[in-house]
Amino acid sequence: MQLILDRRLRAGAPLPTEAELMESLGVSRNSVREALKALQALDIVEIRHGYGTYVGEASLTPLVDGLTFRTLAQQGDDTGALAEILQVREVLEEGLVRRVTGTLSDAELARLEAVVERMEEAGRAGRPFPELDREFHELLYASLGNALVPQLLGAFWAVFRRVAGVRGWTDDPTPDVTVRRHRDIVIALRAGDVEGAQKAMADHFRGIEARAAQESRGVG
Repeated sequence: MQLILDRRLRAGAPLPTEAELMESLGVSRNSVREALKALQALDIVEIRHGYGTYVGEASLTPLVDGLTFRTLAQQGDDTGALAEILQVREVLEEGLVRRVTGTLSDAELARLEAVVERMEEAGRAGRPFPELDREFHELLYASLGNALVPQLLGAFWAVFRRVAGVRGWTDDPTPDVTVRRHRDIVIALRAGDVEGAQKAMADHFRGIEARAAQESRGVG
């Protein structure tokens, strides 16, 4: 890892060969290979068999895998572990929504409203719309220009969807409520109401937590 940093190698750049790493690091071939395997698991390096080893994207995939396992490993209490993840995301988003309130342009607000309208159309047609939910939250903070924000939100979203899939939980049984909560967020944003936007976001997450608890008990 330090070699990658010292040489300022970017994602996709080729790493030195095993022989070169052995010589520069002063370690055995086995040590190099074990290190590369460990870094591959963290998405810090990418091993392309027959081509070489390259600097990886350092994505949040290992975080998603770890959180998913941690949640599912809570025997009989995965909803409690999931609630912890939702709480972290809620705190993150309440802070983020406070930051963007009053800064979004009319065009940005219109795009958010368009996503809510598509949610409503999908709900009326009986179609689940988890991807629209994700799109809404990514659009909401796009103006911040922070590349880590959508990655973190996407990681939490992926964990929830994975756990729901494993547990056989159905998609949102109350789409009208979900649509209304997202619309409340946009209304508060358009009014420049910071406290209202935070409350609307908190209500949205309370709904997700309640839904997960209902699904775990078999209540639809």
